[in-house]
Amino acid sequence: MKKIYLICGLTVIIGIAAGISFFLVRDANAKIPAEVTLIDQNGDSYNFGKDRTKLKLVEFIYTHCPDICPTTTQKMIDLKSDFEKVGVFGKEIEFLTITIDPYRDTPEVLTDYMKGFEIDNNKQWLFLTGEKANIKRDRQQLKKVTDAMQFQFKDPGNGQFVHSTFTFLVDENNKFIAKFPMGKGFDKKEVYDKVMDKIE
Repeated sequence: MKKIYLICGLTVIIGIAAGISFFLVRDANAKIPAEVTLIDQNGDSYNFGKDRTKLKLVEFIYTHCPDICPTTTQKMIDLKSDFEKVGVFGKEIEFLTITIDPYRDTPEVLTDYMKGFEIDNNKQWLFLTGEKANIKRDRQQLKKVTDAMQFQFKDPGNGQFVHSTFTFLVDENNKFIAKFPMGKGFDKKEVYDKVMDKIE
């Protein structure tokens, strides 16, 4: 009987270890496809394969989000100040905020969102969405990004999206480095240390 318990226990442990290994390997190989192109808050085209000079901190939001999205954006503003103090923001690290609701979150809406947070409209922090005229195509482009990062989201029909709660750090080639909790769990120091470690 003890032998059966031992075998069962080992089976469970091996299964758990295999599951953890699967997710670790999956994350380590995650990469945003270089061909993905969206538009920014100014209506300019942004291609993920074009800029291979900076790390990117990727935040997924929708502007109608009542809690976790704006909380994360505010924490990223504080983090931005820390990066500016050491002269790496915009040079070694840039921020990308990508809407999961491109139909409502037009460039104009994203610009208003930025203004509400007093975020400078420049190339150091881009807010990405799709074109209304090509919304079906651009939603597919967006899905390539969220699928690559294993970021899940769904609109249950009331306009309030249910979504994953992670931000992502990717390297110059858009390959996954690390993920961090959104909202109150977003640890500014943890993200700062990880970015600076990669830069140095």
